[in-house]
Amino acid sequence: MRALELGHSPTERTYRGKRVALVIPAYKEEKLIRQTLENLPEILAQIYVVDDCSPDRQNEVILECAQKDPRITLLRHETNQGPGGAIITGYQQASRDEHDIVVVVGGDHQMDLGEIQKFLDPLVEGRADYVKGNRFLLSQLEDTVQKMPRLRFFANWVITALTKVASGYYKVMDVVEGYTAISKQAIDTINWSQAWRRYGYPMDFLIRLNAYGMRVLDVPRTAIYLPGERQSQIKGVRYALQVSPMLLRNFFWRLRFKYIYRDFHPLVFFYYLSFLLLPAGFLSGLYLVVDKLFMGGAAVTAPKAILVALLLLSGIQLLLFAMLFDMQESERR
Repeated sequence: MRALELGHSPTERTYRGKRVALVIPAYKEEKLIRQTLENLPEILAQIYVVDDCSPDRQNEVILECAQKDPRITLLRHETNQGPGGAIITGYQQASRDEHDIVVVVGGDHQMDLGEIQKFLDPLVEGRADYVKGNRFLLSQLEDTVQKMPRLRFFANWVITALTKVASGYYKVMDVVEGYTAISKQAIDTINWSQAWRRYGYPMDFLIRLNAYGMRVLDVPRTAIYLPGERQSQIKGVRYALQVSPMLLRNFFWRLRFKYIYRDFHPLVFFYYLSFLLLPAGFLSGLYLVVDKLFMGGAAVTAPKAILVALLLLSGIQLLLFAMLFDMQESERR
């Protein structure tokens, strides 16, 4: 969907010779967007605030801030696309404007822009293609655990575990984190047309980054939770229902795209065989247990029990080897 642009021409600013843009997806951020836009680092060449058809006075606030800071540009969606869609709009506009690095933060003043250099340096130095915040690295772990609500902490941990397998990035944590930075090369390489645009987009982006062989790096960042403000608009149950099928679907897409279309690795057969053997072993074992408990056990024999054990053990072994090879392949790239 085409974005409508409002704003001023950006001033020419660089960080270590790189032009850096900031993308802020915004929806119902009338209360907190001003605080975000009033604390913009001087190293940013341009700021794209992407309005995702917000029904409140958010855009009025943004335009007021744009009068004070000519770097701010408002991009408007004609239909609501979700935060992922807003970020993709910002990515593509920043790339067209020839920015070398694009940083993303939320409009809820939950991410400290004073830490932006942590995200820029690995990209400038060529050590990564995509840098994301991690509130659980050792330097920030205790502070995050104290600040983050317990239910949110548990949900984050579960989603992170699932995303590690789905994305192949076993060394990343805090996968729901939205404070990120990406290189122009990565933006231009990845096909964003099929990307997940609703809540859950950080996990989808990680899966696509891995499929295209991009290097991802975690850096510590400070969590901010304002007293009395519900900053996250994510609803736990709804979020899980939306994200889990997406992770499963994208996992199989990544296997096909990365290990069959782009290149070949036998781990893809290990995965698929394990997905056949484990259910077969589980269902066969369940049948034997039910027969033994409720139907006299006539169907239960030693050869059948051994076959069930072999199916389960072989499936587990193949799955673990596939995960190991997947991890090694991601680290190698």
